[in-house]
Amino acid sequence: MTLSQTPKPTEAELEILQVLWQYGPSTVRFVHEELSKTKDAGYTTTLKIMQLMTEKGMLEADKSSRSHIFKPLLQEEDTQQQLLNRFLDTAFRGSASKLVMQALGNSRTSKEELDEIRDLLDKLEGGAK
Repeated sequence: MTLSQTPKPTEAELEILQVLWQYGPSTVRFVHEELSKTKDAGYTTTLKIMQLMTEKGMLEADKSSRSHIFKPLLQEEDTQQQLLNRFLDTAFRGSASKLVMQALGNSRTSKEELDEIRDLLDKLEGGAK
């Protein structure tokens, strides 16, 4: 499946994926408990979303035990790239420089973060620091 064919997760689906990426294959109960730490989510809602995600090809369910274990079929980095590309295209008309300028102008950037950005720019330009 190419990046453009990859299902685009909704906000709720992305929250579930983040739990699975962080903790690995998990039951609905575990995912629900993790989500409940930061938001009011019903167990049956979490279950239904995870079932739909399985139908969409985002998750795979191991049904060999009583408690089904779900694992993500989408890779975290690929999903982040897809979401960033969509955001960049829609919010900044495809301009990475506008995105970076907005991000750096709206928050306090530490010296360490600026050093990392400089290192990345050097690598992108083919130079070594």
